[in-house]
Amino acid sequence: MRNLFAFAAGGFFGAGLFISGMTDTTKVQGWLDVFGAWDPTLAFVMGGAMIPMAIAWLITRRRTSAVLGTAFPPTPSRKIDRKLVIGSLMFGVGWGLAGLCPGPSIAALSYGGVGLYVFVAAMITGMAIAPFVRTRLEKIVPAE
Repeated sequence: MRNLFAFAAGGFFGAGLFISGMTDTTKVQGWLDVFGAWDPTLAFVMGGAMIPMAIAWLITRRRTSAVLGTAFPPTPSRKIDRKLVIGSLMFGVGWGLAGLCPGPSIAALSYGGVGLYVFVAAMITGMAIAPFVRTRLEKIVPAE
């Protein structure tokens, strides 16, 4: 049953990304071009994601388990530290340069060109080596 719900949720998520234009790199880059041909329509996509998530976090405060009986993930930390800032900057630069982030890039694999496949390969490589790089960096510059 869990896999069925995951499949349905993933399908809705992917369809939403496609319909909203999040898989179109020019639309995303238009959103980021605030001093040029700015396209504000992706603000609705962000609101469409943040509002239901905020409601979901409020609902989880009153429940002890999810509908399917599993535990809820822990509440995200509110601490703004060096790792959060650097990671956010790296994510933002990658998003701005490529016009894609992880979810839309996976959703666009079925019709993307060579550039998309290179992006996804680089993204997966980055995810795979991130723990190693983090360990090495923490040895050089200890966390606060």
